[in-house]
Amino acid sequence: MDILNKQKAATLSIISNAILIVFKLIAGLLMNSVSVISEAIHSSIDLLASLIAFFSIKKASLIEDEEHPFGHGKYENVSGFIEAILILFAAILIVYASVLKLIGGNNIKDTLPGIIVMLVASAVNLIISKILLKVSRKTFSIALEADAMHLLTDVYTSLGVFVGLILVRFTGIKIIDPIAAIFVAVLIGKTSIEMIKKSMMDLVDSTLPEEDVKIILNVINSHSEVKNYHKLRTRQSGTRKEIDIHLKLDKDLPLYSVHEVSSLIESELAKTLPNSYITIHEEPYYPNEIDLSIK
Repeated sequence: MDILNKQKAATLSIISNAILIVFKLIAGLLMNSVSVISEAIHSSIDLLASLIAFFSIKKASLIEDEEHPFGHGKYENVSGFIEAILILFAAILIVYASVLKLIGGNNIKDTLPGIIVMLVASAVNLIISKILLKVSRKTFSIALEADAMHLLTDVYTSLGVFVGLILVRFTGIKIIDPIAAIFVAVLIGKTSIEMIKKSMMDLVDSTLPEEDVKIILNVINSHSEVKNYHKLRTRQSGTRKEIDIHLKLDKDLPLYSVHEVSSLIESELAKTLPNSYITIHEEPYYPNEIDLSIK
């Protein structure tokens, strides 16, 4: 069910981006506006990013196989990284086109089509981004979250262009148009760099966020049978949180009790951190042993 929801959300993003590209491009060419054309470029990159997200979600949903014993979740992490790179590339293109306009002069025409298109684009992207964010948080989809953040950036950039065109219309200062485009590029570039950092952390198997680690330790510490623990390793793989830990329990505890405690901890972690893959290794605890564990 989650997979279907994610795919529907990704499809919605593809359709909305495709429609907005057409309207932005037509308005930009009619007006000879670099800021509106830059928004069309931005949406084109977003469309490509949405397509990548769609196919990565399908690939990430595949079950484990011999070549991928831990599943295909990392495809979503790779998707997020590629999308961020594409967004950065779009920002560079927009800056290049804007600088050419600043140097060569800008003969922007009637601004009304661009004003209307930018206002509509902002409203549409705001609605779609909220839908994608809601689904991404419900399904823990990194690819959808990245797509939603792209569209949310589109909202701000479209509003920036909208304000710029209003100023051009009422002041007649045409240089505002390429300046607004550079403003769009800066916002896009900032978002892409943040996303590159985030996706890289998951790709290099960085630990889960501090709040997740605290939840894990709180669950473990709530069981008096657990005397100590070490080798806590966590990472994010696509939508799945992977948790690996060694627990030290009383050496005289019966085997069935050890199994019971571990199973209980697993079930509690699964409830508090949904979509988790948990591996627990039990070890005997000796009260007088030297504690070399890393908590």
